[in-house]
Amino acid sequence: MIGSANGTRIGITGLGVNVPARVVTNADLTKYVDTSDEWILERTGIRERRMATEDEALTDIAMPAARDALADAGVEAAEIDLLICATVTPDMMFPTSSALMADALGMPQAAAYDLLAGCTGFMYAIAQAYGMLASGLSRKALVVGGDVLSKILDWDDRSTLVLFGDGAGAVVMEPVSRGGFLGFELGADGAGGVHLQYPGSGSRVFEDPESMLKMNGREVFKFATRVLVSSAEAVLAECGKTIEDVDVYVPHQANKRIIDHAVGKLGVPQERTVVNVDRFGNTSSGSIPLALADARAEGRLHDGALVLMTGMGAGLTWGSALLEWTNGRSA
Repeated sequence: MIGSANGTRIGITGLGVNVPARVVTNADLTKYVDTSDEWILERTGIRERRMATEDEALTDIAMPAARDALADAGVEAAEIDLLICATVTPDMMFPTSSALMADALGMPQAAAYDLLAGCTGFMYAIAQAYGMLASGLSRKALVVGGDVLSKILDWDDRSTLVLFGDGAGAVVMEPVSRGGFLGFELGADGAGGVHLQYPGSGSRVFEDPESMLKMNGREVFKFATRVLVSSAEAVLAECGKTIEDVDVYVPHQANKRIIDHAVGKLGVPQERTVVNVDRFGNTSSGSIPLALADARAEGRLHDGALVLMTGMGAGLTWGSALLEWTNGRSA
C-alpha cells in the first residue's frame, strides 16, 4: 500500500517518550547466557538497554510518554477522540491497553484500540491516524508505540536476549497549517512470518506450548536490510523526493549493522541518520518515537525539516512515512 497526501495537512504536534529506569548492560547479560560485551557490541552495536521490573507492564511505561506528548502539544486529554496503541506486549489481550490508557488519561470521547504489527506497529498506527484525521472522522489523535519485550524473551537464548529492550513513545497528531505528512508506504509478507514469531500466544495450538519469542536471525537480517531500503525508496518516489532532500533519517533501531547497510545503500550521510540502538536496543514499536525524541533533543527537527521514517518487523511487516516537521500549533 502506498500513497501521498492529497488533502488536509496532518502533522505531529506533540512528542513524548519514556523508558524503564532499570539499565541492563551487556555485562549483566553474561549472567544468563554465554556472551560478552565485545561479542554483542560487534554484532549489534548495542551497549545497554532498559528493561521493565517484574511489576511493570506496558501501560506503566507508556502512560508517562502519553502525558508528555499531550503536554508538548498543549492539548487536553479530553480533546483526543482517537487513541491507537501499537504493541505486541499489551497488559493483557483485553481490555486493551489503549482502552485502559484512554480511561486513565481522561478521554471519554475517544475511540481506542490496540494495533499489532510487530516492530512496524508505530508506522502502521501513524498511517491509520493520518487517514482518520485527513478524512475528518477524527480531530485530534494520540498514537502510542511501545513494548516490554523482556517479558516474552527466552533468557537462555543468546540470539534474542541481547537484542531487545523496553520503551515507549507517543505522538499527538492533528491538522496543521503547513508541512505535515507527505506520504506512506506499508507492506506485509506473511510467508516470512515463521522467521520471527511468538508461538503459543494465541488460538493456534502448538505441540510445544512454550510461549516465547523465536527468531531466525539470518533470515530476519536479510529481510530487514532489503525492506529498509526498498520501502524508503518507494515512499520518496511516491512523494517526488530524493534521498538528498531528506534532512533526518529515522530507521527502526533493530541492529547497528542493519542500519549501516541501509545508510550505505540509500546514500544517507551518517550525520543525517539517528542511531540510539546502542543505548536502548530494539524497543519494537517504541523504537521510532524514541529516535525522534533524540533527534529533537539534538536540534535536528527544525521547522521544515524533511524526516524519513522506516520500520520493519514481525509479520513480516514494513512501513515508511515522509514528514515535513513543523514546530508550532495546529491550524
